[in-house]
Amino acid sequence: MAKIAITTISAIFALITIITAAVAGVVSAVLGAANTASSQPSPAALADIPGNYLALYQQAAVTCPGLDWSVVAAVGKVETDHGRLNAPGVHGGANFAGAGGPMQFLQDTFDSVVAQHPPPPGGSIPPSRYNPHDAIYTAAAYLCDSGARDGRDLYGAIFTYNHADWYVRKVLDQADAYMAAQQHEQQTGWTVPTRGKCSSGFGPRGGEFHRGQDIAAPIGTPIVAAASGTVIDSGPASGYGLWVRVQHPGGVITTYGHNNRNIVQPGQQVQGGQPIAEVGNRGESTGPHLHFQIDKDAHAVDPVAFYERHPAPTLCP
Repeated sequence: MAKIAITTISAIFALITIITAAVAGVVSAVLGAANTASSQPSPAALADIPGNYLALYQQAAVTCPGLDWSVVAAVGKVETDHGRLNAPGVHGGANFAGAGGPMQFLQDTFDSVVAQHPPPPGGSIPPSRYNPHDAIYTAAAYLCDSGARDGRDLYGAIFTYNHADWYVRKVLDQADAYMAAQQHEQQTGWTVPTRGKCSSGFGPRGGEFHRGQDIAAPIGTPIVAAASGTVIDSGPASGYGLWVRVQHPGGVITTYGHNNRNIVQPGQQVQGGQPIAEVGNRGESTGPHLHFQIDKDAHAVDPVAFYERHPAPTLCP
């Protein structure tokens, strides 16, 4: 998608004169989340957005007060399906309009924004519009400078990204779907850590004792924190391959093992439903799955029974 240069932003804003009531309602919903606390990903978002992209959207949005991650993610979805679109300019070169990368920047626009807002460490040196880390942080900065800061003009910010009313409506609708309320999960504080099929359960197994519940899912499937807490471990672990452990109130620790990749660090505060890793097949594993373990006061408990005893969604339907 073509981007206009930053120097013409004021001219584009002058073209925006009418916003329909329907679009205004969606803007209001998005701004409601942005002006309070960052929204949590909906099931649709967790199923659609790659774990590494979701983490980047959430982290980049924090750099702009009032900008919800779902808006940045919606732009990434509409532009290139989160980098999955097989088309010229996504992974190299440029499209017919000269745009490139997962967030589809013109090179001049990208360079101009980066000069004012250098992406944090973790991307390419120098920053590249083809690097998801650099592109997503730059998109958040671009939206922020274009009106998204503190919710001043979210519609105008998206319009600046690609000056078409249909584009703004599409992005806002997608953002609304990504941040759709998960009322039950938000009220209880517990959520299912990944979307998959329960396989090996808690208890004796092959002469040993299996201390968790396995959930089979393809490699790369997002793993989310089952509840809010503090990351106490994130890295290699004997038998688990790669794990994440989260400390929760009341002496509860959740463990997520055999991960393909972790996207959180020890000491990090996480919210229930926040992506923390991806399903993998590392360590003592016979196929891609999440080993989900719950310890209460240093003793492993059956995760399925734990969920049944607490106001929480069913772990293994």
